[in-house]
Amino acid sequence: MNVARRTDDEQAKLWNGVAGQGWVETQDMVDALFRPIEEMLVEAAAAQSARSVLDIGCGTGGVTLAVARRLNDGLSPDGTGRAHAVGVDISAPMIAAANARLDRETVPMRFICADAQTHPFEPAAFDMIISRFGVMFFNDFVEAFANLRRAAKGGAGLRMAAWRSAEENPFMTLAERAVAPLLPDLPPRRSNEQGQFAFADASRVQRILEDGGWASINIQPVDIDCAMPEADLVRYLTYLGPVGRALQEMDEAARPAVIETARAAFEPYVHGAEARFTAGCWAIGAQNG
Repeated sequence: MNVARRTDDEQAKLWNGVAGQGWVETQDMVDALFRPIEEMLVEAAAAQSARSVLDIGCGTGGVTLAVARRLNDGLSPDGTGRAHAVGVDISAPMIAAANARLDRETVPMRFICADAQTHPFEPAAFDMIISRFGVMFFNDFVEAFANLRRAAKGGAGLRMAAWRSAEENPFMTLAERAVAPLLPDLPPRRSNEQGQFAFADASRVQRILEDGGWASINIQPVDIDCAMPEADLVRYLTYLGPVGRALQEMDEAARPAVIETARAAFEPYVHGAEARFTAGCWAIGAQNG
């Protein structure tokens, strides 16, 4: 499809390095910030009465945990018919953080550190596959969704949230645009290229899913109101995205100017004690057969 892509090794290096560690450092903030998307996926799994759920790009496991809790709500720990959730992610630091949740939970779930594009999942093992912003980083999208379809039972549902275009999500690129004069070598993030905005074009996503063997494809735009405490803005821009990665590797003396410049750019989004923005997303659904 003539899309520029990082190699598998580059993706593994990214998410097992400063990018993955940044998500670990901010897992509480990220979970709270994207709670509305989490709730959308949990409701989809509950509506289908799913009993075996695979969460793609699970990160530190917040959505996996929320699904497992909801599907087992009211069932005793030793009851029959309990639902099971599995999270998979390429990032060892994030999977380590997800596994730490297991010590505090009784709901049945587990986590796999692997590339979902190629991992040999048990065939026909899941009746629901979900993802919150975790499917835009594959090296070969068609191969990845074909592999996921093999892991899905006949009639299983696929429900995902993915970002629309960079232009429709100015909050997401604001920090790098603000500090461009200070960090001119930051890599640009473009719509329809591997990364956060790879699924900007709905017709392209439709073709990927069709070529991966999925049917009954439904892609709808959704605008989701998100908020974080204003006090978390500095932590957000310090750990996440291209600016966050650059800051983690930057000389200590150069950091304050970048942080101050980036933080000032977010002022239009600050309303009292909160920073608010609208996430322009796709709600993507499909079925295995």
